[in-house]
Amino acid sequence: MIGRLTSAADFQRVLQTRQLSRSPHFAAHLLRQPPGLPARAPAQLSTAPGETPAAPVDDPLSGWWLGLVVPKRHARRAVTRSLIKRQMREALRRHRQHLPPGQWVLRLRAPVDPKQFPSAASDALRAAVRAELEQLLGRIAP
Repeated sequence: MIGRLTSAADFQRVLQTRQLSRSPHFAAHLLRQPPGLPARAPAQLSTAPGETPAAPVDDPLSGWWLGLVVPKRHARRAVTRSLIKRQMREALRRHRQHLPPGQWVLRLRAPVDPKQFPSAASDALRAAVRAELEQLLGRIAP
């Protein structure tokens, strides 16, 4: 299951990271920690002297959280913004097994050309967005 990022602080922390991947219209950001935690490194648990655990005892990072940023200035019509958001969610679901867990923010970073896609929710726009998101997430190595 993919959770949702809802806190402005979580969005801000993720967007302060560098872009993991970008395409002409989209950018992907990743922060490898669960939402709500401060940006500092997690505290280490104490163990017996000289022992180094193979893996953290309480690994809180076991899921994916998704935040979507589709500004009105890049997609004027609500129908277009909704279509783009649906395609973003579905793209992360399709690629989830190849992507590392953490907080993901997918962001529309360039305007959708209304001359190229005059209909607010056309099949051509849906196909173009899907292809570009496939390219964006397909380039991210596990």
